[in-house]
Amino acid sequence: MDFRFDSKNTKVKQLAEYIQDAIAANELKVGDKIPSINYLSKQFSVSRDTVFKSLSDLRERGVIDSIQGKNYFVASHTKNILLLLDEYSPFKEVLHNILISRLPKSYKIDLWFHQYNEHLFNNIISDSIGKYNKYLVMNYDNEKFSNALSKIDKKKLLLLDFGKFNKDGYSYVCQDFDKGLIDALSSIKTDLSKYRKLIFVLNKFHKHPQSSKTAFSEFCLYNNFEFGILNEILENTTILEKYFYLVVKQEDIVKIIKNGRLDRMRPGNDYGLLAYNENPFYEVIENGISSIGIDWNEMGRIAAEFVLNNQEVQTYLPTTIKKRDSF
Repeated sequence: MDFRFDSKNTKVKQLAEYIQDAIAANELKVGDKIPSINYLSKQFSVSRDTVFKSLSDLRERGVIDSIQGKNYFVASHTKNILLLLDEYSPFKEVLHNILISRLPKSYKIDLWFHQYNEHLFNNIISDSIGKYNKYLVMNYDNEKFSNALSKIDKKKLLLLDFGKFNKDGYSYVCQDFDKGLIDALSSIKTDLSKYRKLIFVLNKFHKHPQSSKTAFSEFCLYNNFEFGILNEILENTTILEKYFYLVVKQEDIVKIIKNGRLDRMRPGNDYGLLAYNENPFYEVIENGISSIGIDWNEMGRIAAEFVLNNQEVQTYLPTTIKKRDSF
């Protein structure tokens, strides 16, 4: 394997990852002797201390072992995991942390974000083929299955979150942005009956599936609720009394609270507020903001089981509501 140091990380970490990648690629097999510290120091033009720290890191994680502090050898077959997500958010961090906590330290997770960019997504997938033992991937679109994914062995691929497309033969753990939304709102129908009108705030350019607008409308029509759909909350948008706001973007949540305060209105007292996807600060602002979404801890747990046990999984996680004082 070709190897050059770069400025993205410490030399200690990069050298450790190089050795671990060599083990994952079967260039070094369980029981094989690791080249000596002196050899690696000369080969990569680094200090003996750098090599020692890299080997110590691998030893602590159970990837290699040593006899009396020298003569290092491969102790276990390492696994490389690609975790390709759409963009950073606190609940994606929950997913990542659950995977780290549940997988052995000999498993290395490479985390990438495609930012809903199809070209970037395809390049990451193409460059990753054959380099990973498992692929945990959020598609760049909820409606369209990427042809790039067909290059990956189906047994190695787990589709995450998005999935309103044909997934036959693939493992997946997704959320249903349509029926899941209807079921979740049905669970608070009594609370919603107190409001004059239900408003769904979802920008038409947002990557949250736009089909959820149709699901929201169907729920309201079926249950005889007055409703409306807003593209976004503006700086001068008036927050109306006895209105209930279901909001996707955090920026819109902030604007609703700020605009409401101008008229001395508070969520839970004067209007209702429900935020899509849990965020830690929802627990502490305005006596608590209610949230709607799936359990990202559960998604992480299922993903870890897929990696560890090679078991096919095909499931949709339920959409639930965490009630606080905002309605």
